[in-house]
Amino acid sequence: MTVSLPRTAALGVLAALALSACGAAPDTASTTADGKNAATATSAADFGGMDKLVAAAKKEGTLNAIALPRDWANYGALIDGFQKKYGIKISVENPDGTSQDEINAVTSRKGQTRAPDVLDLGSSFALSAAQQGLLAPYKVASYGDIPTGQKDPQARWYNDYGGYISIGCDAKRVKTCPTTFAELLKPQYKGQVALNGNPTKSGSAFGGVYAASLASGGSFDDIQPGLDFFAKIKKNGNYTPVESTPATVEKGETPISIDWDYLNAGYADEFKSKGVDWKVSVPSDGQFSQYYSQAVNKDAPHPAAARLWQEYLYSTEGQNLWLKGYARPALMTAMEKAGTLDKTAAAKLPQVTGTPSFPTEAQQDKAKTVLGQGWAKAVSG
Repeated sequence: MTVSLPRTAALGVLAALALSACGAAPDTASTTADGKNAATATSAADFGGMDKLVAAAKKEGTLNAIALPRDWANYGALIDGFQKKYGIKISVENPDGTSQDEINAVTSRKGQTRAPDVLDLGSSFALSAAQQGLLAPYKVASYGDIPTGQKDPQARWYNDYGGYISIGCDAKRVKTCPTTFAELLKPQYKGQVALNGNPTKSGSAFGGVYAASLASGGSFDDIQPGLDFFAKIKKNGNYTPVESTPATVEKGETPISIDWDYLNAGYADEFKSKGVDWKVSVPSDGQFSQYYSQAVNKDAPHPAAARLWQEYLYSTEGQNLWLKGYARPALMTAMEKAGTLDKTAAAKLPQVTGTPSFPTEAQQDKAKTVLGQGWAKAVSG
């Protein structure tokens, strides 16, 4: 997926025959001479130290990832950096997939060598995966520096990077770019307003509806006003069901896209050479900030590589690479204090004011239920 693809391509359900045809990866590559197994290691120290983890991961030789678009939050640079540093090949399946697709792949491919090793999930989906018992507890070396509210106490998931819902706009196709949700109701934007995916499957679209709710009198406890907002712009003809991608933007099909600010900011860079003047603003009437979360599949076929990937992502190098992709890394505050933050990259972030707050697990579960019951009806017809 490039800059703002929706991660919505569906994964088919695998037949029982396929499940039995592919066996689990052998354990020998993930076990040390003294019998320590990476599949049960809860930290690098628990496995005998980083050197042993690196050796085991190199012996496995492969990392299975899913739904990691190269231009999403600078994942291309992260993938290349990891492969170059450790010589471990990263295989990325279904880069345009959703968070729910990732969970489906874990459950349907349990015991298979092609099951995902690692997951990058919208926070509500990470909570769901943990509740289903799909995730392995693992504390990266910098786990203690991740803010308390942004990690699972059992270390089954923790936030990796995040941003704010923003409004991206093709200034050459749209006479006056909207900067608030209220403005999106104006008749001049007929057929122009798009989301990056389906909010029942996509974390970015889920955040878009939450932001619309906050802009419309809702709260973390009440996402219904967000549903009502989209029903309203669907009824007045402003909403388009076309999911925003770089291709749809270039074609003029989605000249206004509600998406994370780091993705819309990436659009601005990507499209300069293509003659698209992409403007980005964080709507003042619906400031919604959220992180994605990183996790290890409990049944990862390459458990050492999975854990080493986590260590790389939460290293100074990994965190600054996310920052260069306009995403706010989870360790940003700690790195700023330590003097290891890339200040040049940080200065390029879209500007916002105030301190972000986040919905709780219960609030997100409630919101997902409401969306599941009402989204199709809100945008149908």
